[in-house]
Amino acid sequence: MTVLKSYKHTFGAAVLCSVTQAIIVNFAPLLFLTFQSDFSLSLSKIAFLITLNFIVQLLCDLIGTKLVSLVSYRAVIISALLFSCVGIFGLGNLPFIMTPYAGLIISTVLYAIGGGLIEVITSPIVEACPIKNKTGAMSLLHSFYCWGFVIVVGVSTLFFRFVGIDKWRILAMCWAVLPLLNCIYFLLVPIYKLEGDEKGIGLKSVVTKKVFWLFFVLMICSGAAEQAIAQWASAFAEAGLKVPKAVGDLLGPMCFSVLMGVSRLLYALFGKRINQTLTIFLSSCLCVGGYLLTVLSPLPILALAGCALTGLSVGILWPGLLSLSAENFPQGGASMFALMALGGDVGCSVGPMVVGAVSDAAGGAIKWGILSAVIFPFVMAIGVGMLVKAVKKNKSGNQSEKADNINVQNTEN
Repeated sequence: MTVLKSYKHTFGAAVLCSVTQAIIVNFAPLLFLTFQSDFSLSLSKIAFLITLNFIVQLLCDLIGTKLVSLVSYRAVIISALLFSCVGIFGLGNLPFIMTPYAGLIISTVLYAIGGGLIEVITSPIVEACPIKNKTGAMSLLHSFYCWGFVIVVGVSTLFFRFVGIDKWRILAMCWAVLPLLNCIYFLLVPIYKLEGDEKGIGLKSVVTKKVFWLFFVLMICSGAAEQAIAQWASAFAEAGLKVPKAVGDLLGPMCFSVLMGVSRLLYALFGKRINQTLTIFLSSCLCVGGYLLTVLSPLPILALAGCALTGLSVGILWPGLLSLSAENFPQGGASMFALMALGGDVGCSVGPMVVGAVSDAAGGAIKWGILSAVIFPFVMAIGVGMLVKAVKKNKSGNQSEKADNINVQNTEN
């Protein structure tokens, strides 16, 4: 039942999905040291929760490549929001009615299913809307993940400060209300279909192109570069830099998210006027610098500045790659977005896992774990250079195919 006729409401509902995704990915990391002390968990077990979240999300990405062609976009997004609601609500309850770690795992799986499906479907929903500036819309959509991050960190920090971190489970149940309300919103808005889905072309003509798999690898590096530091920034500030939790959260993950959101907002406004590939390359190089400043700086304030700088640099990587892939493969449809999301979530899983494993091996020194993750933006910078040549080759190949098809048609006529 579509009551709200404008696609602007569709975009608004998708924006709220980005905020829900921010809750799913970033609320639990604010509680890592609380989980460690209250439930006697090692850093490796906590790192597994991060990995589990993104592994489940990437499995949903895999399923999503088929699911979006079998059922409606609306059914997928509503299911995603319901899973998100139940999982976030469970986070505040299940650890207290069963073995704590088992409760955390079950809750993580539930909201990760929701997060994975959200990642699969929101980008194609927005891409299908009759919006002139698709690149700007995509970047603006993903910027709201950052503003959601800011809201999650800001509200949570204030809650922990004035209500008490021991009451965190109440806050978890409050966060669960947002995806529930968004379910109702999505029942009322119009939803469009992508060209590739309507014509039945889908993914088959895309996965045969070598350049697509380069995009896929770059998405892995993008997700890893972003989440390796985003997931561990709070714990690093508190345990590694020895600053108070409230200060660490505000100057670490919150500044990271604010600058990531600013870069995506600027990209939404000016993305059409700049060379996207060059911007992604420069951002990758800046990300390397941000990682090194975060880890190697002798002063906590400079380390936190490095964390924020990393947020600025990673901001356009994910939406920029999605826009470039849609531009180069307009026939890919929603299935292509699902596969690209799979690559991103592989990176989101691998990046934090590497940080946790290396930190444990280094005797709990999180800074060495974060330093090891600098490999991801470094590889991305190299990969973008390869992408320029690959895209040119792909475009010339497509033009040759079109010319051959025209010649064949003329011969038949």
